[in-house]
Amino acid sequence: MVSKRLSREAGHRRKLLAIIDDTPECERAVAYASKRAQSTSGTLVLLYVIVPDDFQHWLGVEKIMREEANATARAALDGYANNVRQKLGIEPEMVVREGKPTEEIHKLIEEDQDIAILVLAAGAGKEGPGPLVGAVAGKGAAFPIPVTVVPQNLSDEEIDSLA
Repeated sequence: MVSKRLSREAGHRRKLLAIIDDTPECERAVAYASKRAQSTSGTLVLLYVIVPDDFQHWLGVEKIMREEANATARAALDGYANNVRQKLGIEPEMVVREGKPTEEIHKLIEEDQDIAILVLAAGAGKEGPGPLVGAVAGKGAAFPIPVTVVPQNLSDEEIDSLA
């Protein structure tokens, strides 16, 4: 059960959550979520989840790898945030988490009661729609808020007309 959403109450704004990762379709999710946030006077939240599977090394190496992963996450978030600022003039919130992506998404949604919509993009490749979209379609990882899935092949003009 998800906690009550507060985005419609006084002093709150509806937030759209987009997940930043290294998939090519990620950019389409951010484009849609940012345009939708702008057109509905909402806020954009960008989340980057660092998967810690690769940190099982000696303590010194683990620390360096964790720092590098955080730097990569911050650089990715900064890149998307700068693009959103330049194109739309809105200031996104940026969040970095470490853990399993679906678990961290759930935790953030529970913690931030203004997040009302999760925006994901579906890949157009042979590999399928992508791991997060696959998790949403799977039986065990449904998200507690509405999920918008944006096709990777939508153009900027198509996104503008839909958002």
